[in-house]
Amino acid sequence: MTSFSDRRNARYCGMGQQPAVILLLLLALFGAIGARLVWLQLLHGADNKVAADENRIRLMPRSPIRGRLLDRRGKVLASSKLTYTLYIEPRLVSDAEWPALRDRLADLMQLPADALDRRRERGVGKDGYRTALAIGLTPEQVLRFREQNLGLKGASVDADILRHYPHGTLAAHALGYTQPITENEYKNLAEKGYKIRDRIGRIGVEAAYESHLRGKWGGQMLEVNAMGEVQRYLGNRPSKSGKDLQLTLDLNLQRAAEQALADKRGGAIVAMNPRTGAILAMASRPTFDPNFFSKLITTQKEYDALFLAPNKPLFSRAMNAYDPGSTWKPVTGMAGMETGKFPPKVKLTTTSCITYGGHCFPDHNGAGFGVIGYEDALRFSSNTFFYQVGVGVGSRALYKAARQLGFDGPSGIEIGYEESYGLVGHEDWAAKGRGWADPGTTPWIPEDMASASIGQSVVQITPLQLARAYSVFANGGYLVTPHLADQGLDWTSPERRTKVEMKPSTLQTIRAGLRKVVADGTGYGLNDPALPPSAGKTGTAEDSTGGPDHAWFACFAPYDTPEIVVAAFAENTPGGGSVHALPMAKKVLLAWIKNRGA
Repeated sequence: MTSFSDRRNARYCGMGQQPAVILLLLLALFGAIGARLVWLQLLHGADNKVAADENRIRLMPRSPIRGRLLDRRGKVLASSKLTYTLYIEPRLVSDAEWPALRDRLADLMQLPADALDRRRERGVGKDGYRTALAIGLTPEQVLRFREQNLGLKGASVDADILRHYPHGTLAAHALGYTQPITENEYKNLAEKGYKIRDRIGRIGVEAAYESHLRGKWGGQMLEVNAMGEVQRYLGNRPSKSGKDLQLTLDLNLQRAAEQALADKRGGAIVAMNPRTGAILAMASRPTFDPNFFSKLITTQKEYDALFLAPNKPLFSRAMNAYDPGSTWKPVTGMAGMETGKFPPKVKLTTTSCITYGGHCFPDHNGAGFGVIGYEDALRFSSNTFFYQVGVGVGSRALYKAARQLGFDGPSGIEIGYEESYGLVGHEDWAAKGRGWADPGTTPWIPEDMASASIGQSVVQITPLQLARAYSVFANGGYLVTPHLADQGLDWTSPERRTKVEMKPSTLQTIRAGLRKVVADGTGYGLNDPALPPSAGKTGTAEDSTGGPDHAWFACFAPYDTPEIVVAAFAENTPGGGSVHALPMAKKVLLAWIKNRGA
C-alpha cells in the first residue's frame, strides 16, 4: 500500500518535470519560427521581395503599335488605329454602388443604361481585373469622361491600338488578320514578351511576319495601396513599335484582280513576276473583311456567320487544289519530249475519240484535228493528241515532269502552311492505296492515265502552282520561289531559283505552242491593241467532286521578254476558260500595262 508521503513525492516530481516540457515546447516553437525566417529571408528573400513589389506596384501595360504593311510602291495595306474604351474595375464598385455609377456614366456619356448593365454582367476580361463597358468612344465622350473622372471611382477610359485595313476585303487572304492571343498561346509565348491582352497574326502575312511586325510592350509603373488605389507614379517605359513591311503586292493590280472576280461565285487570280517569283496580286473569292477580327467585342453569332458560311469565305482559292483541265497539257508535252518518245517535231493523228480500258475518251470538238504536232495541239487544245503522248510515256514520266515544274509539293511561299500541295496521281501512288484504300486494292488503270494526260480526275493543282509552272516557260527554264515580301534577298540566286532540267527544244516548242494559242487559237480573246504579244493556255475542267466545270487561263507577257505571269481560275463556272477565265486575266494585264514602269 502506497503511503501518503510517497504519493506526495511523486506529485512533486511530476511538477518538477513541467518546466522542462514547457521549455522544450518553446524551443521547438522558436526553432520553427527561426527556420521559417531563414527560409523566407535568406533562401527566398529575393523572390519574396519581388512578390511583395508586385502586390504594391502595378504595371499598366501600353501596347505597341504594329508595323504597317505596304504595297510595293509604299501604299498602306494595313496600319493601326487608336480606339477608346470605357472600363470598370468590379472590385472597386460594389453592387450597391453600381446603379449610381451606371446612371452617371449613362447620362455623362450618353450611353444606354441597360447596355452598361449587360456588359458588366459579362465579368472581367482577359486582363483579369476590368470589364469593358463601351468601345469605340468618340473624342467628345472621352473629353466628357476626363473632365469628370475624379468623381467616377472604379471607371476608366483607356486607349487600345487595333489593326486597321483601309481597303477592307482587298487582299484579305494574303494579308491575313490579327486576333487576341489564346490562353495556350500565352503560356507558350509569355517568355517572349507577349501579354494576355496581346493580339497575334493569325493567317497570311500577319502570321508569317509576326516577329517583324509586333513590336514590344511598354507601360506605366504605379504604386497602389491595399485597396488598389494609385498612390504615386513611379516611371514610364515606352512601348517599341513594330517594323513596317513592304510587300511585293501591287495595290492597283490587286484591285483589278478582285474586280475581275466580282461576278464569279468563286475563284482566284495570281499575278507573278516570272523572273523573281514576286507575287504582284493574289486574289480569292469569296472573301472577308479582316477588320472583323479587329473588333474588341464580337458575338458568337457573328463568328458562326463567318466561320460556318457555306461558301467558305476564309478559304483561299489561290492556294487550294482543283482539276486544271487543258492548262495541264504543257506538262504532258514536256514529259513526251523529255523522254524522247514524242520528240518536238512528232506528228500524231487526232480523232473523235480514243478508247482506253472500257471508255472512249473524246476530243472536245467531237471530230479531232487531223494530223498535227505540239504547237497546233496546244493551239486547238486537242485532247486526243495529249492522250497519246501521256499514255505513251506513262505515269512516272508525267509525274517527273510535274515535280520539276513545282507541282505536288510546297511552293516555298512564306504562307506555305496554308497551301495545298495538290495531287499528281501515278502508278506508285495508286499501288499504295491512293491515300484512302488498302495497298494493292486500287491499281493504276489505262483510264487513269488518259485522264491524267489532260489534267482531269487524278490531277489537282492550285492557281499559285500554275502561275509558278508557267513562269518556267516564261523565264527560260527556271523554277522560282513565290514570295510576298522581298526581305532584301536575291530571289534569282541558285538557292531560291533553280534551273529545270529541260532540253532547249522542249522549252522552245512549248513556248511556241502557247504563243499560237493566243495568236490564233482558243486564247485569241487576249489580243488587244493596248497589250504586247503574249502567250497562254485556256482550260475547261470537269469538277471531280461532282460540281459544274471549272474555267482556267494562264498566260505571260510580253512574249519575248516576259515581265508578268497571270493564272486565272473561276470555280464551278461552266462555259470554258476562254469565256470566263481569259477575260479575268485580261483585266489584270490591262491594269499592269497601264501602270507599267510607274
